[in-house]
Amino acid sequence: MIQSFIFAGFGGQGMLLIGKFLAMACMLDGKHVSWLPSYGPEMRGGTANCSVIVSDDEVASPMVDTADVVVAMNLPSLDKFESVVKPGGLLVINSSIIERKASRDDIQVVYCDTMKLAEQVNNPKGANVAILGAMLEKNPVVSIDKMVEAIRIELGERKLRFLEGNKNALLAGMEAARNS
Repeated sequence: MIQSFIFAGFGGQGMLLIGKFLAMACMLDGKHVSWLPSYGPEMRGGTANCSVIVSDDEVASPMVDTADVVVAMNLPSLDKFESVVKPGGLLVINSSIIERKASRDDIQVVYCDTMKLAEQVNNPKGANVAILGAMLEKNPVVSIDKMVEAIRIELGERKLRFLEGNKNALLAGMEAARNS
């Protein structure tokens, strides 16, 4: 098994962080992973994306030309990365701020109202984790338990108070995708 992911949005939307969450969760699950960030010169507010590769075997290269899954948090990211989703792959779109619909009919598309979900679980900064949950519902590459453990590890002791809110956002995103 080998799967490739691209998480893309504006700097500050947490795309690099949820990529790290996925990479850590899959490592905890015994998989080989790579995580490769890419961002513009003005991190917060500029473009930011990362690619994650998850494999049963060693990862030869961290580069992703075509992805099994793309998560787009903003319109420039959707415009840039929709075309790189493999036929039959998954595209998850933040419908809170992206009004455009996907233009392809050879992929699975999930629209996730991330801001609404984050507000519903009382975690206004949890939009990124909500969209991660939506992605996991449609592509369960790793268990929820491993993901929650990865979030705990990546947050570290200083930010442990955010764990419950992130878990709630993750579950809300999963539920929303399940019902879409």
